[in-house]
Amino acid sequence: MPGFFLQKVLNRYSLYWFGRGVTGPHPVRRGELRYDRRSEETVRIPIAREGWPFIAAFAGGTALIAAFCPSVVGDIPPVLLTLWCVWFFRDPERATPQEAGLLIAPADGRVVAVEEVAAAPLSGQPARKVSIFMNVFSVHVNRMPAAGRIQRQVYHPGRFLNAALDKASLENERMELLLVTDAGPVVVVQVAGLVARRIVCRAGEGSQWLRGERFGLIRFGSRVDLYLPRTAQVSLNIGDRTRAGETIVAQVESSRANV
Repeated sequence: MPGFFLQKVLNRYSLYWFGRGVTGPHPVRRGELRYDRRSEETVRIPIAREGWPFIAAFAGGTALIAAFCPSVVGDIPPVLLTLWCVWFFRDPERATPQEAGLLIAPADGRVVAVEEVAAAPLSGQPARKVSIFMNVFSVHVNRMPAAGRIQRQVYHPGRFLNAALDKASLENERMELLLVTDAGPVVVVQVAGLVARRIVCRAGEGSQWLRGERFGLIRFGSRVDLYLPRTAQVSLNIGDRTRAGETIVAQVESSRANV
């Protein structure tokens, strides 16, 4: 009964929280939920695979509470938390621009820094730095800003300061990736935040990636720092909102369209 109730709630509210309906049959990607009504309308809820253990735990807790506390009022908070967990780990499809020389946002969120640095992590070269802060309501799946090969990967243990602070880039737990592209070295840094205590990175040294491809996530609020070649023409300002895999961060000279 609790599971049936939870599914009914998900079915009722998923259209408003997670996506838009489409007409006609639509294949379901592995790791997503789907709700069909009268075989005409489909709501697809893509979920990051790292989120399923959390969703299962929240749903299990909700079922236990509903079983031992059969009060509608008492069921509301755990059901809302479960819905929030599903919503947090959503992994929507994105339409990545394919024009030559574009560098794309690696994360959803708000731009908190645009500046020049004398030496980027790992590459040691002068660079333009763009920092994107993700709050607990942002999509937390990270995507590659350009096509290339991971030349180096370094993990740094650290603190868990508010990721919106500038010093979080140097003091917080973080994962640094040096991406070699035709436009030059691009450094992507996943930074854990005050609430986020777990960085997930699927990119390893020597692996090849496409622009806009999913490579990891950071749980529950975090930051991504992007270090671009000095010649990059940054198109974002502090306060701008970004969508991973879609928002154009900068443009550089490149000999290949997928850089």
